[in-house]
Amino acid sequence: MKNSSDRRTDPPKKRIHALVSSMGTASKAELLPASGMTGSSLTRLLDEMVAEKLLSASRLGPSSGGRKPILYEINPESGYFFGLEISRRTSSLGFFDARMNAKALLHWRMDEAMTPEQLVDFAARNIRSILSDHRIEPSQVRGIGIGAVGPLDRKQGLLIAPLHFPAPGWKDVPICRLLEERTGIPARLENGANAALLGERWAMRGDNPQHLLHVHAGIGIRTAMMSGGSLVHGSVDMEGAAGQMIIHMDGPRLHSDGNYGAWEAFASVQAIERKAQADAKAGRRDVPGAAAVPPERITYDMVLQGLHDGSPYAREIFLQAAVHLGIGLANLINVLHPETVLLGGALIRSSDHVYRTAIETARRNIYYSPHYSPVFSKGVLQEDAVVVGAALTVWQEEP
Repeated sequence: MKNSSDRRTDPPKKRIHALVSSMGTASKAELLPASGMTGSSLTRLLDEMVAEKLLSASRLGPSSGGRKPILYEINPESGYFFGLEISRRTSSLGFFDARMNAKALLHWRMDEAMTPEQLVDFAARNIRSILSDHRIEPSQVRGIGIGAVGPLDRKQGLLIAPLHFPAPGWKDVPICRLLEERTGIPARLENGANAALLGERWAMRGDNPQHLLHVHAGIGIRTAMMSGGSLVHGSVDMEGAAGQMIIHMDGPRLHSDGNYGAWEAFASVQAIERKAQADAKAGRRDVPGAAAVPPERITYDMVLQGLHDGSPYAREIFLQAAVHLGIGLANLINVLHPETVLLGGALIRSSDHVYRTAIETARRNIYYSPHYSPVFSKGVLQEDAVVVGAALTVWQEEP
C-alpha cells in the first residue's frame, strides 16, 4: 500500500480503489479529503466504478443528522489474483478475490525433484484445478504475483542464480514467461522478503505502520525494508545480501562466494546443520541423529527434533544461533531505525525461547535504547505472508 501523498499521483480510479481497500468501507465524505478531487468529480467517478462493478454501494452508514450516506466497498468479484511463493524449503500457492480474501491456499515441500519445470507444471495444474473448483474463468484472473528467493531481475521476470535449492536447474529461470505460457495469465516477480513485508503490512493496515524491517532467518537470511509506507528497492535485487554482513572477523562461511564471519554462517538453518555435522565428526555423541546416521547426513530437522525432545546439545546450538541473530538485528536496527521489526523463517519458528533470545539480544545492543525501541513481532500472516504479498503486487495495479 502507498501512503496518502503517493496516492495523489495515481490515476483517479486506482487512487479511490486503494483508499476504499484500506478503509474497508468508506462514504464519499470520508473519501473526499484524501481523493484530491472535487465533490462532483468524485461522485461521477464513484458512479462509474459501481457501474463497472469495481465497487459495491449496497449499504447505508449511520446518519450524522441528515440522509444516511452510501458506503462503498470493493466488489469481491471484480477480479481474482494468484500469489505464488518460491522458496528453498517450502513453497505455496494462494488464490484471492478483489478484497484479498483467501479462497484457496496450498503449501508443499521443495525436494530434489522440484526443478523449475516441475514447479511450473505443479503450479499450473493447481491453478487450473482451483479455477475449476470455484467456477472462475482464467480471463477473470488479473495476474499471478510471484515472491521468490533472489537474486532476481524483477523487470525481466528472471530468477538469476538462487543458492541452496534441493533440485538442480535454478539458474537464469524466466519464471514469469514460463508461467504465462502454461496458464495464459500475466505474471510479475518480486523478491520474497519484499512480498512478505507487503503482506504483513496489509494485515496491519489498520495501524498504518510506515517504517518496517522484515528479517527472514531460514536457509539463509533475507531482509526487506519499508520507509514511509513504501518498499525500499536498491539498484540491484540481490536478496540475501544482508546475510553477508560480517559479525565475527575470521569466522566461518557457508559457501565459496560468501564472506568469512558472515551473519548467515551463525544464524541460519545451514549454520545449525553444519555445526551439528562438524561436532558429530569431532566425536560428540549427544548430537541428535549422530547414533543413527553418518555425520554428513545429520540434518537441521534432526537437530530441531532434538530441541523439541529436550536435548541439551540442541538447546545450546539453537540459543547460540539466536544470540547471533540478535546481534545482526541490532546492527540493522541501528542503521535503519524501523518502528516495527517483523521476524520470520524456520529459525524463528523453531521455539519461543529462540525468538525471545534474539529479541532480548537485539534490544541490549540498540544504541538509543530505551528511548528508541522498535516493536518486535512474528507478524500476523507469518507463513502465508509471502503468498499474500505476492498477490498484492498484482492487486495494487488494479483497477
